[in-house]
Amino acid sequence: MDQVTSSAESLEEEEALILRGQLTRDRPQTGQLDKYRSAVERLNASIAFKSTDQDTAQTVCSFNPIHNLGLILALQARLVETGAKKLTQLYTKLVAEVSSGSTPAPGAEWSMVPFPSNVLATLRQLVAFLRTLPLPSTHPSHPAAQTILTTLQDAQRGYADMRGVWAQKCLESQGKRCIDRADTIEPIPAGKEFGKWVELVLIVCSDEYQLLSQLTPLASTSKLASSFNALLTPILKLFSTTLTSLVNLVKKSLPKYSFLALAAYESMLSMQSQWDDLLSRRGSETRKDVNEVKDGLNILRAVCLRSFPEFLADLKLGAMSKGGELISTGLADFAISTIRYMQKLPQVQAAVGSALLTLGDGNWKMGEGVQVGKATTKSGESDETVLLEHFVYDVVVTSINSVNTLSRTTRRPAFASIFLLNNVSYLRHHLLVDPVHPALASLIPPSAKDYLDSNFRTAKATYFESNFSPLIQALTDEAKEKSTLLKSSATKEKLNRFFDLLEEVMERHKFAKVMEDDEEGREMISEEVVKLVIPSLQRFSQKQRENKSMSLFTPSYGLR
Repeated sequence: MDQVTSSAESLEEEEALILRGQLTRDRPQTGQLDKYRSAVERLNASIAFKSTDQDTAQTVCSFNPIHNLGLILALQARLVETGAKKLTQLYTKLVAEVSSGSTPAPGAEWSMVPFPSNVLATLRQLVAFLRTLPLPSTHPSHPAAQTILTTLQDAQRGYADMRGVWAQKCLESQGKRCIDRADTIEPIPAGKEFGKWVELVLIVCSDEYQLLSQLTPLASTSKLASSFNALLTPILKLFSTTLTSLVNLVKKSLPKYSFLALAAYESMLSMQSQWDDLLSRRGSETRKDVNEVKDGLNILRAVCLRSFPEFLADLKLGAMSKGGELISTGLADFAISTIRYMQKLPQVQAAVGSALLTLGDGNWKMGEGVQVGKATTKSGESDETVLLEHFVYDVVVTSINSVNTLSRTTRRPAFASIFLLNNVSYLRHHLLVDPVHPALASLIPPSAKDYLDSNFRTAKATYFESNFSPLIQALTDEAKEKSTLLKSSATKEKLNRFFDLLEEVMERHKFAKVMEDDEEGREMISEEVVKLVIPSLQRFSQKQRENKSMSLFTPSYGLR
């Protein structure tokens, strides 16, 4: 009898603490958390003890309903249930406070700090206690177990939703900035910037998983996986939306943004295994074959695959870009594009190699396939390295062939030869002599080097033949006249013809510049011209020395 009376009095004390005790906005104060937790623990212990003797106690106390042990158990269960709800309300309140506020400014160096240390310490204490509450799986006879389970499930679902939405908001402005800047900065830095954003998303998701595993009231593997799936949903939706915006931008002008796509692809490719591991921790609500990041990577790779054949096609079309007629001896646009392309290639070599491996050897040539006689991949060699060399070879050959084709579209061979020499020497200089990127030399195969050297020699020979052979021919033509007077007249005519032709060459070179941006190469060509023309002029002068007309030979000319 005394024990039951004592239980009733104790129940009134616990009720006062739980229902009307230290509260803030109808929730326990964090400073009074230990007292509140102790009250719930005592009630749980009391329920566990009294439930075994309920029938006996009811007989003893039947004369006084207020002391009926069954009623006491019901009141205790209600108090435990109420205490659990209020503790989860505090849990939700703390999570909500750190999942709101001002998001980081776009462009700010930022890494997400999810919880202040004092809040995290409180939450850990709170979660440690919530995990001890009775559940149907651990306390099947506890009258409040099912309600507590539902309460904790709701709180855990709320945690995942709040943290997922907050992470999405924080990451959204950063992702939008990447897309906005992609059209204003160089393609490769823009692609790498997007890759850094994807890495930030990965870091945030990894950190959130670690916190989730520490702060979930229901810590079973299945519950944790389900909550993580809910947390990731808004973040992965943001990732997909941002990637789609990037891909749409690239598709608007693939030649302009191809290296943006390659740089972004390379960055994401390096993180694929980490993403696969992270996404595998999701619950059964997501099919095992669903991987949003891998799907995004495949979409980006498809755009990259298109860029290779389209670039080669643009080089071929370059021979027809001037309406079928050569109108300038300067650098062709496609030659400049080739050097710019090759300058960027080593910076995204991993992405290019991976994409070419997927595309297949020779398939970048619009279905032409592997050329007969082209070296094939040998066992033990790096497939990506070999395919990259094959692609570089095709870029070099296609560009040189377009230069040759365009040089044949004019009826003025001298101008065509200058155009040919300028463009072939430009390609050779920036690919072999002084590569535009330190790593470029290692990507150019011997076959491409030989092709460049061979065409450079041919271009020089064509230039000499078209511009200076007529001068030599004017001096070497034999006069048929036998009289001294007629021979003297022929000699003067040859000299006049020589200097007329020389004047034409000089006038031509005033506006048809030779190797204008390669001073060393131009000097080398000048020396070869001197070695070609001056000896012929000297031999002619020696042969005609007795002719007084040679006194007329006084001008001094040089290649300008």
